[in-house]
Amino acid sequence: MTPAQPYLIRALYQWILDNELTPHLLVEPRDDVQVPPRAIRDGKVVLNISPQAVEDLKLDNEVISFEARFAGDPFSVFVPVDAVKGIYARENGRGLLFPEETDDSPPSDPDPDSPDRGHLRVVK
Repeated sequence: MTPAQPYLIRALYQWILDNELTPHLLVEPRDDVQVPPRAIRDGKVVLNISPQAVEDLKLDNEVISFEARFAGDPFSVFVPVDAVKGIYARENGRGLLFPEETDDSPPSDPDPDSPDRGHLRVVK
C-alpha cells in the first residue's frame, strides 16, 4: 500500500484551515530538505504553511514544496514527505505527530516451545 502520511498531511492541513488556524509543519533537517539554514533551530525546522505565508504550495505524495520569504529573502522550500515529523495548528498545538519509521512486515508468531511464552493456555 502507499504510505498514509501524505494523505494525513493534506487532510490535517485542510482541517486546520477550516478552523481558521495556522498550519505548521515540523520537519527533520536532512540533506534532502531544502530550507534556509537559519530556519533550523534545536535540530528541527518549523514551517508556517498557511496561504498567507507561502505561494505555490504543493502537497504531493512524495514532496511538499512552496515559495516563501525568510527574513525578507525569497526561498524555494523542498521537503520530502518522509522528513515531515508532524503537522499542527500554531494557536493550540492540535494536530498529529508521525511515529518513527518502522518495519512494515507483520510480526512473527512466537515459537510455541519458547521459554518466553506466557504461562496461560486455552481451556475449552
